[in-house]
Amino acid sequence: VQLVESGGGLVQPGGSLRLSCVASGLPSNVYGIAWFRQAPGAEREFVAVLGWNTGNTLYDDSVKGRFTISRDNNENTVYLQMNRLKPDDTAVYYCAASVIRAGAYDSWGQGTQVTVSS
Repeated sequence: VQLVESGGGLVQPGGSLRLSCVASGLPSNVYGIAWFRQAPGAEREFVAVLGWNTGNTLYDDSVKGRFTISRDNNENTVYLQMNRLKPDDTAVYYCAASVIRAGAYDSWGQGTQVTVSS
């Protein structure tokens, strides 16, 4: 499994960004693709997850109503649309795949930096 993120950058507070995660080599029994983030000096934290076959989504409370996770079936790409960004959203964002066991993320991308600052 290979995951490649893109779409990060510098944005002003209140702005928007869309992150992409292109997945290759995914088996048919993948449980889901999730986004995590890690701010400087902090632990990596969960942001959102998309059930690969169910389409179900789950969000951390800190992003609920502002971020949307979605999938382009044709391109095997998972997106994270981020609106009304805040400085606290500044972090490296990673996508991850849950393949071996539901809820356990065993494949990770390299990350993309998101900086929210005026």
